[in-house]
Amino acid sequence: MLHILKCEKCSVYTLKNFCPKCGEKTLSPKPAKFSIEDKWGYWRRKAKKEKGLL
Repeated sequence: MLHILKCEKCSVYTLKNFCPKCGEKTLSPKPAKFSIEDKWGYWRRKAKKEKGLL
């Protein structure tokens, strides 16, 4: 089964593991699955706050 992937650098969508335009590794454009019982949520928010992303 093929999944669509996105290059973070140049925003190109592709089915390949590496971007055909810039050669960077591609990632899944889907957000992480939401769960009410997120056992790592506290640590993720703390890390984002420390990096100034929150």
